[in-house]
Amino acid sequence: MKQRLIGLCDCNSFYASCESALNPSLQHKPVVIASNNDGVVVTANAKGKALGLVMGVPLFKVQALIKKHDVRVFSSNYALYGDLSSRVMTILETFTPEQEIYSIDECFMRMPEFAEATTYSHKVRKTVLQWTGIPVSIGISTSKTLAKIANHVAKKQKQYGGVFDISAARNAEGILATFPVADIWGIGRQYNKWLLSQGIESAKELRDANEGLIRKKMGVVGVRMIHELRGISCLPLELVAKPKKETCVSRSFGQPVTELADLQEAIAAYASRAAEKLRHQEQVAEAMVVFARTSPFKSGYFRQSATVQFPIATNYTPTIVESARNAMARIYEPGREFQKAGVLMVGLCPETTIQGHLWEKDEGWEKRKRLMSIMDEVNDRFGRGTLEIAASGLRQTWRMQSKWRSPRYTTCWAELPVASC
Repeated sequence: MKQRLIGLCDCNSFYASCESALNPSLQHKPVVIASNNDGVVVTANAKGKALGLVMGVPLFKVQALIKKHDVRVFSSNYALYGDLSSRVMTILETFTPEQEIYSIDECFMRMPEFAEATTYSHKVRKTVLQWTGIPVSIGISTSKTLAKIANHVAKKQKQYGGVFDISAARNAEGILATFPVADIWGIGRQYNKWLLSQGIESAKELRDANEGLIRKKMGVVGVRMIHELRGISCLPLELVAKPKKETCVSRSFGQPVTELADLQEAIAAYASRAAEKLRHQEQVAEAMVVFARTSPFKSGYFRQSATVQFPIATNYTPTIVESARNAMARIYEPGREFQKAGVLMVGLCPETTIQGHLWEKDEGWEKRKRLMSIMDEVNDRFGRGTLEIAASGLRQTWRMQSKWRSPRYTTCWAELPVASC
């Protein structure tokens, strides 16, 4: 039986492409996206990368380069990126319902049997670009691992027009022979180091390696990888997303925070966001870890955390916020300059499995659920933060710096351009 083909659709320089899609003046400019607090480069478009502006480069060290080449720098705009990602994935779903959203900018999809894969993928690519302005590359093969390699070729080698089917390519052997083993999906630093010590340097050499040798070091994962490189699909599409096991919300502060009141404001905001995420995931948390730390680059590094166990698993914002504020009071130490804090929600389970308290009436739970539904509905419609819990404060001097953030064109009415007639 002939194996169905798998495509990997990957958005090119996604964050930078989102900025360019809604700001045509950026189309031929180097574009860089900065990290939280505008500290380092997160990503850049092709022109930015060609200047050496790659992930992790501190922005203060490349100011002269940025000025010389008129590089456009933007703070991370996650509301925009998340919305455009959702639009891209929705378009892909119209072409094939069998899809696995792997990340914000990647999606595996089953190629339909009725159409030639390369021609069909060019149509997908053209539609996504026309409807969203986001360029994508599509790699095709009979396994996820080979589709990843094919996508790399589609993205790097312009002669393929953004689509490459390695299962039908005459030069497939040559591609695998020159593809570094370190770049294979699932190969980490330690495995790469060991494989190189065994003389295995390329994807082809790993594909042809002795299974027994690989099994001894890498277990069934390594054997599965060999089979995937041989075109045998061992990693089925996950058509239904697995429930999350934990949810984390953490941020670096715009400036060092020394006062407990400010820390409690910040942790209230993060806890509120975590509760919102839980409700969107239709989950509740059995416990929460609250943490805060100083800068690891300064002397006297300090990190502390506290765990809160909820009597009943919850996603109710007031309960989570109050618990987070109390936990922050326990870990706070006067005189410390805190740089980052956050909450980690653990013990996640479906909302429908909550076991109520023996003495609590059902109306109490239903009333809280309705209140949170209204809050989420208002914020979804009018923008996050329209309704906020008062404990997160008004001044919020601890907020991250994002002085170069572009407007949230697609999710915030207040930030749309105004036309004057």
